[in-house]
Amino acid sequence: MTAEHGGGIRLRRVYDPPDPAADGVRVLVDRLWPRGLAKAAAAVDEWPKEVTPSAELRTWFHGGGGSFEEFRERYEAELAGAEAGAAVARLRGLAAAGPVTLLTAVKDPATSHAAILAALLTP
Repeated sequence: MTAEHGGGIRLRRVYDPPDPAADGVRVLVDRLWPRGLAKAAAAVDEWPKEVTPSAELRTWFHGGGGSFEEFRERYEAELAGAEAGAAVARLRGLAAAGPVTLLTAVKDPATSHAAILAALLTP
């Protein structure tokens, strides 16, 4: 599954085969490496863990702690921090130079942290 966002940002599942003609820089945006996937097969160019949701936030959300909107607010607050902010700025720079594909292992990238990040990266 591929979802397009403006500014050359794409969302894809990391388990989908790479598309060298369209993917550009492939960025894994999950904190943990996807199960059962060889690093060579993933063709990941960057893995900035600073832009992934914290372990606490993931545990809270996946444990039924709240709504997706509340998750969005908390995740955006994490991304506004200094370390994450620098990584977000770097990804914006990559997107300005060419296509960037955000990769995640979640089943529906369009309703995940990856989509929230893509929206923040889109000018």
